[in-house]
Amino acid sequence: MIKPVRGDSATQAVRDPLAQLAPVLFVLIWSTGFIMARLVTPHADPLSFLALRYLLVIALLAPVAWWFGAQWPATLRDWRDGLIAGVLLHGIYLGGVFWAVDGGLPAGIAALIVGLQPLATAMLVGLTLGEKVSPLRWLGIAVGFAGALLVILPRLGVETGLPPGAVGIVLIAMLSITLGTIWQKRTGGAQDVRTNTVVHFVGAALVTLPVALLIEENRVPMIPDVIFGLAWSVLVMSIGGIFLLLALIRRGAVAGVAALLYLVPPCSALMAWLLFGETLAPVQIAGMAIAAIGVAIASRARA
Repeated sequence: MIKPVRGDSATQAVRDPLAQLAPVLFVLIWSTGFIMARLVTPHADPLSFLALRYLLVIALLAPVAWWFGAQWPATLRDWRDGLIAGVLLHGIYLGGVFWAVDGGLPAGIAALIVGLQPLATAMLVGLTLGEKVSPLRWLGIAVGFAGALLVILPRLGVETGLPPGAVGIVLIAMLSITLGTIWQKRTGGAQDVRTNTVVHFVGAALVTLPVALLIEENRVPMIPDVIFGLAWSVLVMSIGGIFLLLALIRRGAVAGVAALLYLVPPCSALMAWLLFGETLAPVQIAGMAIAAIGVAIASRARA
């Protein structure tokens, strides 16, 4: 098992390129999720799209893991732990967010609710993992949330009549990824990341596909936007992004990893500005800087 990199060990960090590059790559990849959702959801049913995404990941990654001799879970308990992690990290989380936004919840409100995840993680890691969150890390988490809120604020507007069911679903989704991150830290440290990822997506498909077949028309047209979004979601986000997330969870404190998610709204806003010409208000630019400062504080603080 890989030992966590200490924040005060500059020499070790220099010698370990993954320790420096993984957080940056993870944030950049994770931020594209909102861009892909904007690209795909006007054309495809959200849960059907996600179910197809999960099945394609399984079909691509399982033969690769077998070819390279990756070790599969050895016991039924290991399979159970991986399936539960997949249900929480992907099935309930992504399914809940996609369904709520498709059902009329503004994306800004959804992003704000999901932005509570680092706070929820910091509150739960002590009870579940015995991981103490230092005052400095608490400060970083609070500053990061303030920055992320400023980035999202201009998109919120004055929203009235929010669908309470959709708000509740996103809250459940936020708690799901929080618990999934903690569960993975607690149970997945000894598993091969390649086969562990396959098991995760099997769990996600087991909960997403039946619901999609039950409540949707299963509309996923093979048009250029959907094909590109599917390819990017499978190859870059579901394989590359999840590999990085699992590596970060294995290497470091869960509260510190969760704090990285505060950089996702700023990066997504920059991508939307570059790709779609969306404007950036001065308050959003300030929020990006504040979020980066908060994440830097939280990442350097010891658990």
